[in-house]
Amino acid sequence: MWILDTALKACADHKRPIRVGIIGAGFMCQGLTNQIVNSVPGMRVVAISNRRPERAVAVFEYAGCEDIAVAESQAKFDQAAERKRPVATADAMLLARSPHIDVLVDVTGSVEYGARVTLEAFKHGKDVVLMNAELDGTIGPILHTYAKQYGVILTGCEGDEPGVQMNLYRWVKGLGLTPRLMGNVKGLQDPYRNPTTQKGFADRWGQNPAMVTSFADGTKISFEQSIVANATGFKVRSRGMSRGLEYTGDVLKIGELYDIEELRNLGGAIDYVVGTPLTKVYCLAEHRDPKQQHYLNLYKMGTGPLYSFFIPYHLVHFEAPNAIARAVLFRDPTTTPLGGPVVEVCAVAKRDLKAGEVLDDYGMYMTYGEAVNSEEMCARRYLPEGLVEGCRLKRDIAKDAVMTYDDVVLPSGRLADRLRAEQYRSFRGETWLEELLTASTASERNSSEAPIPVS
Repeated sequence: MWILDTALKACADHKRPIRVGIIGAGFMCQGLTNQIVNSVPGMRVVAISNRRPERAVAVFEYAGCEDIAVAESQAKFDQAAERKRPVATADAMLLARSPHIDVLVDVTGSVEYGARVTLEAFKHGKDVVLMNAELDGTIGPILHTYAKQYGVILTGCEGDEPGVQMNLYRWVKGLGLTPRLMGNVKGLQDPYRNPTTQKGFADRWGQNPAMVTSFADGTKISFEQSIVANATGFKVRSRGMSRGLEYTGDVLKIGELYDIEELRNLGGAIDYVVGTPLTKVYCLAEHRDPKQQHYLNLYKMGTGPLYSFFIPYHLVHFEAPNAIARAVLFRDPTTTPLGGPVVEVCAVAKRDLKAGEVLDDYGMYMTYGEAVNSEEMCARRYLPEGLVEGCRLKRDIAKDAVMTYDDVVLPSGRLADRLRAEQYRSFRGETWLEELLTASTASERNSSEAPIPVS
């Protein structure tokens, strides 16, 4: 942080701010825009895209900006940006292609849309910061290979739980300890929550009920922990992690929940608990040196073997600019996969589902997501929670059953499906998803070419 504030001050002093474009004008964009405009020297929000551009205009106004341009074409967009007018637009590709933007921040939560905008940004030399855990947890590893090809940075953000955990992980490793478990803390866990049950809370805070539902039903934390797993190589001990295990005791003793030999054999694990006071994320680590164990005990860390390090807060949009600055100025991603997916998020039925029904999106009424090791996800052909929307069921699915690709007909033409197939082939040598997509495309082509019966 102390390097970042000095570097950002230099950007401000030299009148060369980091030029930011934001995709999506929801609750998080509103907070982030206000933070950058009013509290981050050396950084400027050039533009916001949203399918309703008037919402992007409202976000700029919320932050105190004036003389806001609304652009429908690249020429109008670039002209306004060059004149340093804040720009609102319905077309995210204008941001991805503009020479007046250095970095895009995706706050949409959309996997398919996010993938398309991200790849377009890469083609135009832009770094991308994801406040879109669903995209990162579904196809993040393969997107990182494209980022490398284009010489740009793709990263998660500070402030959000994955970034907070990865900062803690790196800090603990820097102390000479070996992290064995990265944990997250929730206030509530109920997989059957839906936008109707969560509407009151969402309205109170000005949030989207579907997004709030994804927090409550465990989907969001599954995506968040999959990002941490892919960045550390850690696994889940079993599908679903702790599934809402309550722990309200002393966070310094939370290591008593875990068997260190199991964690060592896994190479490390991710997890979450519910209700731990004054804690947002935690890292359990060991130190093999008896001399250092003596000092850790002296410093009130206990006798081990698992020492607990924790952070009591996550200040999402307040800290997100740090990730932007790290990426653009220092080429240092906050979160990045080590390689292929280690943990993914599978789709589980929230209620009994019937053949012929078309699935709604995550955070809605029909599914919730659970973190699962990639070996199981791939071997059993589980359907990813990030891509459930629009899938049509071939058969009945019982409540709490995991859905598979064999249970659904996929929507046609999705880029994210092709990227997932490429991800499996590139990192696991598995081709079954590519073959399934090829067969589906051929079937659709044959259906469209079939003669229309006449009476």
